[in-house]
Amino acid sequence: MAARIKKGDNVVVITGKDKGKTGEVLRMLLTADRAVVRGVNVARRHTRQTASQEGGIIAKELPIHLSNLAMADPEDGKPTRIGFKFNDDGSKVRFAKKSGGVIDG
Repeated sequence: MAARIKKGDNVVVITGKDKGKTGEVLRMLLTADRAVVRGVNVARRHTRQTASQEGGIIAKELPIHLSNLAMADPEDGKPTRIGFKFNDDGSKVRFAKKSGGVIDG
């Protein structure tokens, strides 16, 4: 199945404690159907000092389920569904169903 949300996309949280927040997808966890989004689902973790990292309380983004995310429309930034279509040259692109704007390329 084609991925509707990919790394680097701007998404909107549509439900949960961070509802309404927007952010960029930093990492996709496809086996768990989750994504890590910048500034969303932030938790504070107590970490021990290592050779490469200082110890203390660190805020980090935790994964959020894909069902709680929607793509941000490229024209107005509101949540939209994604469709697929083929360009004249035969390449497959994603487009926003709300505005019809092309997301890739």
